[in-house]
Amino acid sequence: MLRLFDYLDSGNGYKVRLLLAKLGLAYELVELDILKGESRTPDFLAKNPNGRIPALALEDGTVIAESNAILYYLAEGTRYWPEERLARAQVLHWMFFEQYSHEPFIAVLRFWHRHGPMDEKRRALEPEKRKGGEAALAVMERHLASRPFFVGTAMTIADIALYAYTHAAADGGFDLAAYPAIGAWLERVSTDAGHVPMLPDDYVVERT
Repeated sequence: MLRLFDYLDSGNGYKVRLLLAKLGLAYELVELDILKGESRTPDFLAKNPNGRIPALALEDGTVIAESNAILYYLAEGTRYWPEERLARAQVLHWMFFEQYSHEPFIAVLRFWHRHGPMDEKRRALEPEKRKGGEAALAVMERHLASRPFFVGTAMTIADIALYAYTHAAADGGFDLAAYPAIGAWLERVSTDAGHVPMLPDDYVVERT
C-alpha cells in the first residue's frame, strides 16, 4: 500500500491527499509534526534527505518527494493529466508558477499567521510577501476570467496544485472577495467528484 508522510495543515500535503481521494487510491497516512522537528529525524531524512513533507512511499519502498512531482506521478494515465503535448506543458507552466510565484508568498503568510511567531523580523517582511501574493492572485484572476480551469475545460493537477493554498489564503490575510473569477473557480474545484476538505472540523492549530 502507498504510504504518505504528511503534516495535515500543509497545503503541499493536502494537494496529494486531494488527488489520492479523487482517484480513489488507498494509502496509509503517516502524520509528522513538522513543528516538533519530526521531518528532520534520521529515519525520515533517510527517506527524503531534504527533510520536508509530503513524501510518498510506493509499494516497493521507493520514495517520491516534492508535492508537484507526486501529483505528476499519481496523475499519469488519469483525467487529471492531459494527453495532448501542449496541454501537458501548460499544466507544468502553472505548477511551476504555483511553486515559484504563489506558494512562497501565500503559503508563507498563512504559516506565519497560523503558527507564529509574528515577530519583528516577519512583520518587516510581511508587506513584501503580501505584495507577491496579491500579484500571483491577480495573474490567476485574469487567467480564470475567461476559462473554467487553468488548462482546457476540465480540472487537471494544475488546478489541484493551486487550489491547496489559494482556498486557504484568507488564513494569511488575503481577501479573496476581491477576486470573483478565483472564487468561482474555487467553487468548481470544491464540487468536483471525490473532493475532500483539507482539515477535519476538530483540527486544532498549533503555534510555535
